[in-house]
Amino acid sequence: MSLPAYPAYRDSGVPWLGQVPAHWEVVPLKRLASFAGGGTPNRDVPAFWNGDVPWVSPKDMKSEVVHSTEEYITEAGLAAGAASLIEANAVLMVVRSGILRHTIPVAINDRPVALNQDMKAIRFDEGRCQARFLLRLVQGLNDLFLNLWRKEGATVESIEHSYLAGTTIPLPPPAEQRAIAAFLDRECGKIDALVAEQERLIALLKEKRQAVISHTVTKGLDPSVPMKDSGVPWLGQVPAHWEVVRGRLLFVERDERSEDGTETLLTVSHLTGVTPRAEKTVYMFEAETTEGYKRCHPGDLVINTLWAWMGAMGVADQTGIVSPAYHVYTPRSGLEPSYVNLLVRMDVFAREAERWSKGVWSSRLRLYPEEFFKIAFPRPPEAEQRAIIAFLDHECSKLDTLTAESEHAIALLKERRAALISAAVTGRIDVRGLVPAAEARAA
Repeated sequence: MSLPAYPAYRDSGVPWLGQVPAHWEVVPLKRLASFAGGGTPNRDVPAFWNGDVPWVSPKDMKSEVVHSTEEYITEAGLAAGAASLIEANAVLMVVRSGILRHTIPVAINDRPVALNQDMKAIRFDEGRCQARFLLRLVQGLNDLFLNLWRKEGATVESIEHSYLAGTTIPLPPPAEQRAIAAFLDRECGKIDALVAEQERLIALLKEKRQAVISHTVTKGLDPSVPMKDSGVPWLGQVPAHWEVVRGRLLFVERDERSEDGTETLLTVSHLTGVTPRAEKTVYMFEAETTEGYKRCHPGDLVINTLWAWMGAMGVADQTGIVSPAYHVYTPRSGLEPSYVNLLVRMDVFAREAERWSKGVWSSRLRLYPEEFFKIAFPRPPEAEQRAIIAFLDHECSKLDTLTAESEHAIALLKERRAALISAAVTGRIDVRGLVPAAEARAA
């Protein structure tokens, strides 16, 4: 889409903004808006909670309009939290959260709401500045504002109010703001629909990948072979010539300890299996020393004892060390490590691991060796295991390529979306003639 520029520009006097359309203003945000924060009522007072007042926290900022919230408070809770009710059509912004490392979540409320202490509301005289225009401005210049507004030296990621309020922003006439908002609503809607299509395709590809792995690992490659009941609910029928063996006969627990902790530190998750910790973004506490951590070797099965019920396990492809709280198992002869990795990374195996885990409730479940050794595993002949591995390497590679293509398409669409918003709200393109008057008035 080739879009026209404005007929005349002038210097805004703001280095990051550069030139703006000649008839636009540039105004400090504090001259256009009022700001309101929030608070959290005492959790120990039942009378403050489960009322009729929507209470917005960062976890509710999932879309451009806040329609509902996960928690509600009462009028008494609102008063106790020392916060005011925010009338509809304010710009809500997350101002303190770990997510501020990457983005500034913004949304507009379509009804009166209360805020928690990690939120801020920006309210406008709509005759001067439209809420939807500022929403798009923050979206289009997200990375820039993230750097301009973030409080330096803070132990918690946060936006400094004085930086936010003191920011000079471009300001078209109100009718033009509405036209820009309407244009972006329409064009972003088209892009968002394309992104949603690609996301649905990725979900289907991931489902197909999991289904192909699950079927092949538990049923084999030859659909014509005789089958038998495995006697194990999660396995169902398996080829008649396969063995079904308890873990104690297939694995040996390894409990070697690092003397100096200098080996590569590995971590185990349900998403990626066994990977070097240095390759992951991890915000959890890291021990001062890794002396005494458990060693694992290529081909070892490593299970995150705490999160095994979620599927946090996998086979290591390198030598390294893992948390002493993990458990490491070496497959006995007759079991290909790559086949084991395919098996334990299946969702259905995670459910079986959960069944054998011990604990009062799910967040406290642990899969200890004595229970792990009771789990029944299929064991095809070694040659067949290798054939399964080769087949799945080929099939999964094709599916992974398609997934990567869709992910790349999504990245390009999101880049296009951000660039379009940025160009419209800073006056690089003139969209006034591209929006019907009725559509602009409704924005």
